[in-house]
Amino acid sequence: MEEEQVRAIKIIVFGVISWGVAFILTRRIFSSYSFSFSNRLLSTAHATIAVTLATLSVQDLSCPVCPLASKPSHKQMDVMAFSLSYMIYDLICCHFDQVFSIDNAVHHFVSILGFIAGLAYQKSGSEIVATLWVAEISSPFFHLREILKEIGYKDTKLNLAADVCFATIFTLARIVCGPFLVYVSLSADNPIFIKVFIYSFIFPNYQEIVQWDQDYNS
Repeated sequence: MEEEQVRAIKIIVFGVISWGVAFILTRRIFSSYSFSFSNRLLSTAHATIAVTLATLSVQDLSCPVCPLASKPSHKQMDVMAFSLSYMIYDLICCHFDQVFSIDNAVHHFVSILGFIAGLAYQKSGSEIVATLWVAEISSPFFHLREILKEIGYKDTKLNLAADVCFATIFTLARIVCGPFLVYVSLSADNPIFIKVFIYSFIFPNYQEIVQWDQDYNS
């Protein structure tokens, strides 16, 4: 096992424990709010940190997905390990929620396998990190909308601003950038499972936009 993989395993183990402890503390601090409220706070933290780290790991700003089908850099390995630790935590956490979503669980399971494949094969670092960036860039605003509603800011200008930001960023990321990212990833010499991971991470998971539509019209 290479040194980078050992480092990734340490990040994953430490990350899963840290996310779990952070959730317990968050639940105690915000005990008057729902289970989902605490989980959304951590989801927002993960998305913000993951997007920041993914941006900093880009090797060529003129071509964020370059080099294609290549060995991930140290920074990209760290990003994948960090997000893998969160996905493992969140998959476990969602089993304790009163409303269990099979779609969400499957999405997390595929994501976990995708990150593991990237770390194990040590390939497709640029594509996986770019996929993470596209998938998570709108997440903070998605969760912010629900957080604002729970603390009493539903039907306010602040909540409307979060709605507009989410809809705009989601559209640009998933519908404009997403198809291009999937195309270059499927065209490159990537392992088949990583191709499936990238496709499933970008396209089928429209839970966010469906829930936004339901909440907006409720």
